[in-house]
Amino acid sequence: MAKELLKRSEVKEEYTWNLKDMFVSDEAWKKELENIMAIVDDLAQFEGKVTASAANLLKVLELNAKAGEKFELAASYAERLYDEDQKNTVHQAMDQKIYAMDAEINSKTAFIVPEILAMGEETLEQYFKELPELELYRKQIDEIERQKEHTLSAEMEKLIAMTGEMQALPGQVYSIMNNADFVFPEIKDENGDNVRISHGNFVPLLESADRRVRKDTFTGFYQVYQQYANTLAAFYNGQVKQQIFTASARKYPSTLEAAVDANNVPSSVYHNLVDTVNKNMDKMYRYVRLRKKCLGVDELHMYDIYTPMIADAARKISFEEAKETVLKALAPLGEDYVAKVKEGFENRWIDVYENEGKRSGAYSAGVFGVHPYVLLNHNDTLDNMFTLAHEMGHAMHSYYSNSTQPYIYSQYKIFVAEVASTCNEVLLMEYLLKNTTDKKERAYLLNHYLDSFKGTVYRQTMFAEFEMRTNRMVEQGESLTSENLCALYHELNSTYYGPDMVSDDEIAYEWARIPHFYYNFYVYQYATGFSSAVALAHGILKEGAPAVERYKKFLSGGCSESPVDLLKIAGVNLETPAPIQEALDVFGNILEEMEKLLEK
Repeated sequence: MAKELLKRSEVKEEYTWNLKDMFVSDEAWKKELENIMAIVDDLAQFEGKVTASAANLLKVLELNAKAGEKFELAASYAERLYDEDQKNTVHQAMDQKIYAMDAEINSKTAFIVPEILAMGEETLEQYFKELPELELYRKQIDEIERQKEHTLSAEMEKLIAMTGEMQALPGQVYSIMNNADFVFPEIKDENGDNVRISHGNFVPLLESADRRVRKDTFTGFYQVYQQYANTLAAFYNGQVKQQIFTASARKYPSTLEAAVDANNVPSSVYHNLVDTVNKNMDKMYRYVRLRKKCLGVDELHMYDIYTPMIADAARKISFEEAKETVLKALAPLGEDYVAKVKEGFENRWIDVYENEGKRSGAYSAGVFGVHPYVLLNHNDTLDNMFTLAHEMGHAMHSYYSNSTQPYIYSQYKIFVAEVASTCNEVLLMEYLLKNTTDKKERAYLLNHYLDSFKGTVYRQTMFAEFEMRTNRMVEQGESLTSENLCALYHELNSTYYGPDMVSDDEIAYEWARIPHFYYNFYVYQYATGFSSAVALAHGILKEGAPAVERYKKFLSGGCSESPVDLLKIAGVNLETPAPIQEALDVFGNILEEMEKLLEK
C-alpha cells in the first residue's frame, strides 16, 4: 500500500499558516473587494484631469497607492488559500477572480501614467512647490519618467491592460496541470514499500543512497512530462509569445531587454552572468568528476546529481531542530533580526508540510501591513533546513522593507529578491562548518556547499541561457515545439555538466517541469543573487557590525533606489563581472578543500 499524502483538512493547525491575520473570513475578503473597486471607480473619475491641478495629482497618487495596498492584501489572501490546496474549486475561483480584477483595475487606471508623462517639467516642479505633500511621490514619478519611451498613449495602455488576464493564462493553465492534474507513478523505496512520486518527494527520492530508487524515480517522474510534452510545449510557446507581444508593443528590441528594464537593471548584467559562467565551466566539470569518483560509479547519470557524495553522513533533521539551528546561525545579523525570525516561527507565518493539492516547492510572500507568509513542503533533510533559512531570508527582506518604507516604495525589485535569502543560507553553512569537528560531517557539508553553487549559479544560469535562447528563437520566427525544446535543453545540459556526465534522454524534458520559465526572465537573478550573497555573508562574518548595518540598509531599501544601487550600498557592484567571478573562485576553493579532505 502506497503512503498517500494527507488531505488539507487532516493537517495539524500548528503546521499551517494563519490567514486570519489578513482576513477573518472569506466574507470579509469579498467585502474588501467591493471597497477596492469603489476606490478604483473614484480614481476613474480623474481620467483626463490627473494633472489639471496639484490637488488632483496628489489625490490620484494617494488613491492609487491605497487601492494598490488593499488589492495586494486581497490578492495575497486568495493566492495563499489557492496554494494550500489547488484542487479546491472555491479557492480556484477566488484566485481567478483576483486575476480578472487585476486586469480590470489596470484597465480602469491605465490613463494615469500617460497623463503624468504628458505634463511639462515646469508644471510638475510648480506643483511640488505648491503642495509639499507631493514630495513623497517624487521618486515614483521619476521612475515613471524613466520608462517614458516605453509608455504608450492612455488608450493603448488601457488596451494592453485589458490583455492582462489573457496573458496570464499560459502560466495559470501550466500551474493547474503541473500541480493538480498530474499523477506520478508509484515506485518501491529502499524498504520495498510503495511510494507515489510527487513534486515534494522527487528530490528527496533522488537523494536516496539506493541507486535503483533514484533511477526509478527519475524515469517515472519524467515519463509523465514526456507523455504531455506537446501540450506543455504549446503552453510555453504561448508564454513566450505573450512576452514578445508586450515587449514589441512597448518598443523594446527584445523580451530580455523589456524584462530587465522593468527592474531598472542593465541587460549587461544578464550577459555578464552567462558569459562569466561559460568561462568557468572547468570548475563545474571538476565538480562532476569529483562526484563520479565519490560515488564510485563507471558512469555518472543525471539521477546521481542529488544524492550526497559522502555516503551515510546524511541524517534526519526535524523541523523543530531546523528552526533552532537556523536561529543560532543567523546570530551575526543581530538580536532584532533573530527575534523577528523567531516571531515568524511562533506565530504561524509558515505552512510547513506537503498535502494533497498543495503547490510544489517553497516561497515567501510579503504582505504590507501584516507580515510575510512562507510556503514549504518540508521533509526532514539538510536541504530542507537550508530551504527554511532561505525562505526566512525572503521574509525578513519583506519585513524590513515593509516596516521602513511607505507602501509605494516597499516592494523590492525581483532582481534583488534572492540576495537576502541566499545570504541566510551562506551564514547557515558557515555556522555548520564552524561547529563540526567530524571529518565525514565536514565533507558532507562541503558537498552541500558545492551543490548549492552547482544548483544556484551553474544550473540557474543554464536555465537563464535556455530562456534567452528560446525567446530569441520565437523572435526570429521559429515556433517552440517539444522536439526543438528538448533538443536545446539536452544540448545545454551536456555543455554545462561536461564529458563525465551521461546526459540521459529523460533530462531533455526537464524544461517542462520548471515553473519559473513562466516568470519572464526570473531565474538569472538566483545566480546574481547567490553571487552577491556570498560576498555579503563573508563580509558580515569578517567585519561584524558595520557590515551588518550596511546590509540592513539594503534590506530596508525596498525600491527607493535602483536595485543595482541598493546592492552598491551593501558593497556589491554587479555592473562588473567581478562578483560572479569571485563567487566562482569560492566554488573552486571549496572544491580544492573537498578534494584534499577526501585524499586524507
